[in-house]
Amino acid sequence: ARDTWAEAGESAVLGANDGLISTSSLVVGVAAASGVEHAAVLLTASAGLVAGALSMAAGEYVSVSSQADTESADYERERRELQEIAALEHADLVG
Repeated sequence: ARDTWAEAGESAVLGANDGLISTSSLVVGVAAASGVEHAAVLLTASAGLVAGALSMAAGEYVSVSSQADTESADYERERRELQEIAALEHADLVG
């Protein structure tokens, strides 16, 4: 469980860094344009934050779903092998 928390913490820090760099780059680009009002810069920052959060959430959902599908397929394969070739599976487990 400790590795899981460490990995989650690392992912959170890296994700936050990515979001900060992306959003600040977007804001600096808009702010550098001549004649842009402060409201437009704030709107751009807000839109960038929301878009980044949604993108990260979608990526995490796809990652977790893929992992769950892989584990489910592995479970089914093992279950089928235990039914069809129990002696070989037993020998494999015993060593």
